[in-house]
Amino acid sequence: MALFLCALTLVSPTHSSVQAQQPTGSIPTVTGTASGAVVAVDLSIPYVSVYSGPSTYFYPAIGVLIAGQEVPALGYSEDQNWLQIYYPGVTDSVAWVYGPFVKIVKSGSLPILAAPSTPTPASTPTINPTLVAAFIIPVTPTRLVTFTVPAPLVLPSFEEQTEASGLPVGLLIFGLGFIGGLGVLISFLRGR
Repeated sequence: MALFLCALTLVSPTHSSVQAQQPTGSIPTVTGTASGAVVAVDLSIPYVSVYSGPSTYFYPAIGVLIAGQEVPALGYSEDQNWLQIYYPGVTDSVAWVYGPFVKIVKSGSLPILAAPSTPTPASTPTINPTLVAAFIIPVTPTRLVTFTVPAPLVLPSFEEQTEASGLPVGLLIFGLGFIGGLGVLISFLRGR
């Protein structure tokens, strides 16, 4: 019987009070809205590359923003063509996007920021001087050219013909054209 009572107490529900830990201070809330300026990618562009600095030539691409994506803006470049944005997951959580590809959704005061230093390349290309020397063509010295006076320039001249000789060429051309036209007319009439 004692075994039965022990099993019954394990199975039967008991009412005990459970106390949860009560917060002792203020709890910050995450709202998801950025303070300051916010930019969005233009909807007509499927995606925009973001760079580690304000140039596509000197800085590498580090990510993309898709059409309509909104991100907080942190400042302008010195030429005001690029915007520095908050981009988590990269160094210092900042990236640069080209200004004409985005529009300002929420305006705010944006400072002008200096460009970061350009990244050091992994390797510096150098030219092997031995290889370069193989492609240098040696220049052999030659005598200077001497000046030779050219022959005098003879300009052709045409003499005018004052005397008419024979049949005029225009009349000959007109006569042959007339005879050709008669031949075409006769062959057209014979074909009917």
